[in-house]
Amino acid sequence: MRHIPFLLFALLLTLPSLAQLPKSAATYQNPVIAGDFADPSIIRVGNVYYAAGTSSEWGPPYPIYSSTDLVNWQYVGPVFKDLPEWTMGSFWAPELFYHKGLYYVYYTARRKSDKHSYIGVATTRDLRQGFTDHGLLIEWTSEAIDAYVLEDKGKLFITWKAYGLDKGKDIELLGAELSADGLKVTGKAFTLIKADRNTWEAGGAEGQAIFKRGRYYYMVYSGNACCGSRCNYQVGFARAEKLEGPWEKYAQNPVMIGSDSWKCPGHGTVVTTPDNRYFYLHHAYSGVDFTNIGRQGLLSEMVWDEKAQWPSFRYGTTAPAQAESPLGVVQKKDEGISVDFAKKTPEVRWVWDVNSPKPTYSVKDGQLQLINNATQSIGTFLGLVLHKGTFTFSVDFTNTQSDLLQSICVYGDANNATGLGVRKNSLELWQVKEGVKNVLKTQSLPENVSNVTLQLNSRTGKLLDFGWLDKGGKFNPIIETSIEGSQLPRWDRAPRLGITVSGPQGKTGHIRSVQLEYK
Repeated sequence: MRHIPFLLFALLLTLPSLAQLPKSAATYQNPVIAGDFADPSIIRVGNVYYAAGTSSEWGPPYPIYSSTDLVNWQYVGPVFKDLPEWTMGSFWAPELFYHKGLYYVYYTARRKSDKHSYIGVATTRDLRQGFTDHGLLIEWTSEAIDAYVLEDKGKLFITWKAYGLDKGKDIELLGAELSADGLKVTGKAFTLIKADRNTWEAGGAEGQAIFKRGRYYYMVYSGNACCGSRCNYQVGFARAEKLEGPWEKYAQNPVMIGSDSWKCPGHGTVVTTPDNRYFYLHHAYSGVDFTNIGRQGLLSEMVWDEKAQWPSFRYGTTAPAQAESPLGVVQKKDEGISVDFAKKTPEVRWVWDVNSPKPTYSVKDGQLQLINNATQSIGTFLGLVLHKGTFTFSVDFTNTQSDLLQSICVYGDANNATGLGVRKNSLELWQVKEGVKNVLKTQSLPENVSNVTLQLNSRTGKLLDFGWLDKGGKFNPIIETSIEGSQLPRWDRAPRLGITVSGPQGKTGHIRSVQLEYK
């Protein structure tokens, strides 16, 4: 008998049985939105779906995607091109809402003045043009996060998580009425549910999504620890005949738990298709890449028990690895990134650390030019969101023969990163841990080499092999042993892959091409 590798065996266990799918059904594989895309919010406007997600400490804040079939998504742009004036980071849980021709986003962010996380609101009539910020909306004790907005009998209501940082007080999901324009809280706060410390909700309740079906309002919510290698996130249901309650929690909660394929699922919202099917867009960690890639966007279908008037998930209590495509559309393959800056280039979705100066870059003279404006040892970082942990990343640099170090890099934050750079006629393998930089190895290059292609080969984001390509395209590792990458994920976010320029301030790095290929 042939032995099946463990990870493949775990994947096969989570696949829907053939009996669950029509013989002619087109299928999709999760994730539908790959890469770090936690706390997704989804809406449908006509026949177009829009989704926004957490960006945490990465700018520009809150990525937005669009789709016409729920399984193929295109990046639209960010909610904000620049940080809202009152904020400094922790850009979490943007909730999209569409009302009378206007798009709203109710978002969580950390306030500059006291570093507390509260809820703001912004609007736009065109998602591709970004949102106009209207500032702080909800300030509630030590923290107010995870907004969700709905219309009930012609009135607008907002719900949120409260008391998560208040010692000696149970976490609650609260609600209040909004003004007709959705920009002010006008009603008195009321309690929807409280987290029960004696159940699966012991770690709290959050990420609520509420919708009306028949006589009931239904809530899908999440509980326990959302993030990091020790997460135990799960999903539950509740219902009520009135928004103000009383709310009844489903006796069979939790209704979605983790598996070997998708760990710690939760925090999403529900959308219906034109033919009235219900889908939950939520996040989970890959069982293979785990925290190295982050919480990715998954799609799980909900079905209904009309007699009991409770929903369930079509493929059981774990997120499906493979499922029937909602509209029968085939899912496209992730092609990675290949950009030659000397040619007409596709728009690249660059990201950066909001806790460092915003990078200054442009494409000129057939090259991406990145200016070093940072004071920390890592330098100025320009990054990409990774979709898988097993990849090859190649960057062709013009050797400026200056003291500027131009590097490829895996970046956790300004104090934690690993990279390989070129400076004049030498290579430098470096690592920054807790703010302390160590040069692991240097290696000479032939004199006056005009351009150098640096390459990183990664296995699940945990093992990193850095090197350079010779003229024949052969990979030459700078050291024979892999570097450990699992220390780079930060509490609630995954590392980014990209380019750094460090050394003399004001100097410019020159990049000829970038290629990212997933294995």
